[in-house]
Amino acid sequence: MTKKHVFTCQADTSIDEALELLVEHRITGLPVVDDEGKVIGVVSDYDMLTLNNVSGSMEAAGIFPTASQDWEAFHEVQKLILKNTGKTVADVMTSNLLVVRPETNIEAAARILLEKKVRRLPVVDETGALIGMFTRGDVIKAALRARNAAKAAANGNGNQN
Repeated sequence: MTKKHVFTCQADTSIDEALELLVEHRITGLPVVDDEGKVIGVVSDYDMLTLNNVSGSMEAAGIFPTASQDWEAFHEVQKLILKNTGKTVADVMTSNLLVVRPETNIEAAARILLEKKVRRLPVVDETGALIGMFTRGDVIKAALRARNAAKAAANGNGNQN
């Protein structure tokens, strides 16, 4: 779980401000919190750009789109960003979100990520206040730690024979 540097926004944060946070911190989503720090939603880069409006032209482009088709898709994204000017995170956030608690085991949290096809899960305390984020990256790190521990144990056992 990520506890350090969990960037958040509020429902009245402008789309422009939220996009700036995503780009500046190289992240793809933000938990949306109220004044008390309670999670009320999540907003992702996908939510803000509503890329599903562009996907049709990208699918028509095929596996290897032409340069002009890529440029066309870029202009569509630009138009969507301009169209979202003046809107707030509340207009596009996901409010029926999934959350986990600190005591949720990593296997259960990973299963939720995979089955629900989400990238992140806010970790909340008993009051619903944000205390961290559980991401796909956390699953990868845990799997790598487990793999390295298994290798170390195997090497240790091999030295004892």
